[in-house]
Amino acid sequence: MQGASNGKWPIKISQTRDNSFDWEYGCHYMAWSRKNPLFSQLMSISLPIMASNLLQILYNMVDAFYLGKLGKEAISAPSISQNVSNFLIVFGTGFSIAGTTLIAQAFGADRRNRERIDFLASQVFSINIFMSMVVVLLGTTLCEPLLRLLAVPEGITFTYTYQYMFIIFLGTPFMFGDMIFRSTLQGMGNSLTPLYTQMVGMLLNVVLDPIFIFGWGPIPAMEVAGAAIATNIARFVSCGISMMMLFRGTKGVRIRLKYLKPEKHTSRLIFRIGLPASIGQSFSSLGFAVIQGVVNGFGPAVIAAFGVGNRTTALFNMPAQGISAGCAVLVGKKLGEKRPDEAESVVFLALKVIGIFISIGMLLVFFYGRYVVMFFVNDPEVVAYGVEMFHFTTASVAVFALYTVICGAFQGGGVTRPVMALNLVRLWGLRVPLSYLLPGLWGLGTKGIWLAMLFSNAIVAIWSFILFRTGKWKVSIDFNSK
Repeated sequence: MQGASNGKWPIKISQTRDNSFDWEYGCHYMAWSRKNPLFSQLMSISLPIMASNLLQILYNMVDAFYLGKLGKEAISAPSISQNVSNFLIVFGTGFSIAGTTLIAQAFGADRRNRERIDFLASQVFSINIFMSMVVVLLGTTLCEPLLRLLAVPEGITFTYTYQYMFIIFLGTPFMFGDMIFRSTLQGMGNSLTPLYTQMVGMLLNVVLDPIFIFGWGPIPAMEVAGAAIATNIARFVSCGISMMMLFRGTKGVRIRLKYLKPEKHTSRLIFRIGLPASIGQSFSSLGFAVIQGVVNGFGPAVIAAFGVGNRTTALFNMPAQGISAGCAVLVGKKLGEKRPDEAESVVFLALKVIGIFISIGMLLVFFYGRYVVMFFVNDPEVVAYGVEMFHFTTASVAVFALYTVICGAFQGGGVTRPVMALNLVRLWGLRVPLSYLLPGLWGLGTKGIWLAMLFSNAIVAIWSFILFRTGKWKVSIDFNSK
């Protein structure tokens, strides 16, 4: 691989000590790995990621809470926007996955080779920043046509949604900056620091939301647009803190100007891992947006219930995403250390942990979901649809949590094409067609949408486990190839 010291790859271990990543750090990690069982290793990485994912969800939930005071049209805006904007924004997520995988495996192969890790972090930074600019351009240009394509109700619902989504797209670089920081440090097993920076952004969002939505002092009431502005300001602050740490190298990894120019072999690796993940997630998000179009046809009450329901189930699915991300990091490290059997043990342990948690969580939602909906929107029609949704989707979420963990195993090995295929089949092969057929052709109404969610998740979860058992995900990346 080119672009390293003396033009050679692998990069040699640097003897400089201008940040905290040094020989003692590597020795400390090795001693920690020997003393702690897999459960402790998995949870020490996963728990902060869970909390970090929770904060991501709370960004939207805080918006929904305050916008719910303005009515069901206002609370629908972030729900519709999220499904549409994710179609483009998840490209950053996909390339961040690539960064986590590469850094985790490089760290496992030789955690004392600081130059290699700095090089990989810098390369991931360059590609993600470029992608954020692409998303800003495409998002702001396609915002209105996409909303019309999805049959968002004309009038105040359309106006609110357009305002919210357009402003959120403008803040994409801040979101991508946070993703770069998280993926880089999580790849090294440090998931606590990204949590702290996100906490700053989240608390700031809680403070700014009511000010910009309802107005305060010289700041006028901006309603839905104010919620988006508050979110962007909060993300700008947390991104600024993250970038300061990365460029100063205070957390064991440093983005270096000399490594920012894309290097051919590394770019290929990043795209080989990140592009399938991005495509799978992006077209899944587009599928969700199409389903949102089906939901929109049932009117504002169903839209509001769908939005609250999705946020609630996402909240309970957050541990699965955290365990999956922790699983990907730890699997990457074990594969980098040439320990595939331990990598498989990590996955089975993760499945047990999340299986217990999600079963308890979904039982609570099944029986007490009414009160969750009422917390956001105390509208009898919205509550009725929300309860109906929970009665069908709780089993769906439990199955999806297991599927999410399996995907973490594939990501840890950098084998993301199966994940892309699974995501595309889940949404486009199953859920989208069923979401049209079951409510309309078979006359099941809104129940058809909830059943489509259950069937698609169950079938793909079984398929993913079959693929996992083949063991083809146990891939150690060769950093020496050119």
